[in-house]
Amino acid sequence: MNVLVTGATGFLGRVLVKKLRSLDMKVFECNTKNANLLNYKNLEVFDHDTDVKFDMIFHLAANTKAGDWCVYNSGTQWITNQLINTNILKFWAERHPFAKLVAIGTSCSYDPDLPLREDQYEEGSPEANLYYYAHTKRMLLTGLKALHKQYHADWLYVVPSTLYGPGYDRSDNHFIFDLVRKIYKGKYEGEEVELWGNGEQKRELIHVNDFVELLMKVLYRKNEVINIGRGEELPISVYAKGISNILNYDATQIVYNTNKFVGVKSKCLDTTKLKTYVPDFKYTPLEEGLKELIEWEDQQYGKKIFTNAVGID
Repeated sequence: MNVLVTGATGFLGRVLVKKLRSLDMKVFECNTKNANLLNYKNLEVFDHDTDVKFDMIFHLAANTKAGDWCVYNSGTQWITNQLINTNILKFWAERHPFAKLVAIGTSCSYDPDLPLREDQYEEGSPEANLYYYAHTKRMLLTGLKALHKQYHADWLYVVPSTLYGPGYDRSDNHFIFDLVRKIYKGKYEGEEVELWGNGEQKRELIHVNDFVELLMKVLYRKNEVINIGRGEELPISVYAKGISNILNYDATQIVYNTNKFVGVKSKCLDTTKLKTYVPDFKYTPLEEGLKELIEWEDQQYGKKIFTNAVGID
């Protein structure tokens, strides 16, 4: 099976590519170096062999960052993501219409006041600070539906909760990576640990390996949206305490700044549909996943080895 993966060198992309190759799929990697998706002509690099026809296209590529980046770069982000998505949809329709397109959505597209359930994905209004990015992802889903209607091409649209695990980049400031590096520095460099908000805002995590395994289990579903997460969330303060416990850091020293951007108060996916398809999946225990993050931080960016690890209370 020939597959194309956009965003192949990103955090999720690297794990997905490894998994696909372990299943004996021939993977063609698309990234900003070999085929920047802002220019449609760059995709011609994948047409060098006219015998290659893709059976699947995994579309992971997107321009986004955590925190308040979306607030101050809304226009640039809108244009960039619309170009990326339109170009890959055009490539799919014109050159590989018999391939199945598997696209990655975002939980940001949900209206936080509605159930985060697949049939509500395009309903209501996303959170104001993430509004424009959220709509580029909604438009991606609209594009899949439009091309399916005209060309009868199959698709799958999966919505992950926040992904975490070792292998993240230093520039990735999603909340869980930010927590690890801040508390790590607090422990070993004596820096003040300041977190945005009061710590009560809740977030859902899923280990990147779990996400990829679950994606493989629903991969052959057709023309539907599927949430992929654990279906449970915890307050930021609980994650912070768990990391502090593993690092043997005093969590009472953490400063919570309520004047900073905090996003929505709760963001937990409804995974009822997923559990009907995969009822007995064993998720990575949170304590194990957090320890992996801290070990990665220490190995890649740290100076000291942590000891005396304990679990989450």
